[in-house]
Amino acid sequence: MSSFLAFDLGASSGRAIIGKLKDGKLSLTEVHRFANGPTEKRGALYWDYPQLCLELKTGLAKALAVEPRLDGIGIDTWGVDYVFFDKKSGEMRRWPYHYRDARTDAAADAVWSKVSKKELYGRTGIQCMLLNTVYQLAAHHKAHPDDFKESFLLTMPDALAYYLGGEQTCEYTECSTTNLLDPEKKEWDWEIIDRLGLPRDVFPEIVKPCTFAGKLSKALQQELGCGPIPIIKVGSHDTASAVGAVPAPKSGNWAYISAGTWALLGAEIDKPFRTAESEAHSFTNEGGLDGKIRFLSNIMGSWLFQETRRIWNETKEQVTFAEMETMARNAKPCAFLINPNDSSFVTPGDMPRRIAEFCERTGQGKITHDGEIVRAIYDSLALCFRAKLNVLAGLLGAKYQCLNIVGGGTKDGLLMQLTADALNIPVVAGPVEATAIGNLLAQAMAAGKVDSLAAARQVVNASFEVKTYLPTAANHALYNSQIERFEKLAK
Repeated sequence: MSSFLAFDLGASSGRAIIGKLKDGKLSLTEVHRFANGPTEKRGALYWDYPQLCLELKTGLAKALAVEPRLDGIGIDTWGVDYVFFDKKSGEMRRWPYHYRDARTDAAADAVWSKVSKKELYGRTGIQCMLLNTVYQLAAHHKAHPDDFKESFLLTMPDALAYYLGGEQTCEYTECSTTNLLDPEKKEWDWEIIDRLGLPRDVFPEIVKPCTFAGKLSKALQQELGCGPIPIIKVGSHDTASAVGAVPAPKSGNWAYISAGTWALLGAEIDKPFRTAESEAHSFTNEGGLDGKIRFLSNIMGSWLFQETRRIWNETKEQVTFAEMETMARNAKPCAFLINPNDSSFVTPGDMPRRIAEFCERTGQGKITHDGEIVRAIYDSLALCFRAKLNVLAGLLGAKYQCLNIVGGGTKDGLLMQLTADALNIPVVAGPVEATAIGNLLAQAMAAGKVDSLAAARQVVNASFEVKTYLPTAANHALYNSQIERFEKLAK
């Protein structure tokens, strides 16, 4: 039996999960969970990196109390964010910026004056989002040029691994979200970096997932009373790990959604796909396990529910996600629709008011009760998934027999059913902990305990139950009547 520890950090929470692999089956034990999210300081949004490091240490201590012998530690997080460290001291230069910080709003023109938007997509294959690392670094360099002197940057999962004792390297799947990677060579695109005036020496070596990258530091070994546990680079971008854990069918075409704060919809392909049409439809080429490309589109996912609930809980009586689902079931379907990816929904704030304002601004009338807010999110996400899947199928010339949805969003049964209804194909939902599972299996692959990505997916199928949602004719007919209306709103 082999035991690995996965740290899986999302934009709203993090957890430490032990995975035990025995006889081709993986079992999970969660040992630590903690809150995560943006911290505001002096008018800007940051991640509390020092606190996240303390949470890692706490999680590791709890894991060792359960399983004294660990064969590896792997870390995955969201994409695009980074931390600067001093080359001499190894200390953090400043708290890392949060990707939702507004400082990048003014950075696009500065970047595009040196590398056009079209060329940036053609070179990197990454969709244009102002939260991408390329825009963050342009804004950072303008505001704090000294941070780029005698320093090195690490992407967020690599920065956390560095705290534990990991090497000063960046993992490929996470780097692929920066908008600064050559997806063919899987190396930094030095021409883009040079043209933007960013110093080359702050960018570390890129390494593949499923590789060893250091051992737990001696200081932490002494403090925690353990040995030199290997640090393993996994699919460090959480979606790379999640897609690695998709219980894909053995035959036929399948697409996926990794459903969490973001909903990432796409397919797994062998080579980057970069055309004017894929750029126009905001499809991106991110790195995956086993050299695969995650050809996908970013959709605002559970963030819409999370931020709505946060505002209501601050201003009204406490409401649970289950209660929000009930509110939606009791509201009239498709009375109001939104574009989930509208720019007004990106930053933290009064999401219910923003949704109501969007509906009034687009001539849909005035929302009169909270159930209409929640139902608008549900219906709009289901229709957005349909629209995006149709585009994906057209770009790749494929017809999809099923949609695999993994991650925390699969716990929302109503969203799963409405998605099946909108798409008119089965939705296979689960596993919930796909990201942690993919993290653990990437460690097992590095350690030689699982010999391939296909074998890892066999472990998933053997270890975890999934639920299949079949479309209902009446609801599909309703969504058929609304798809053109939605697509006009989403332009």
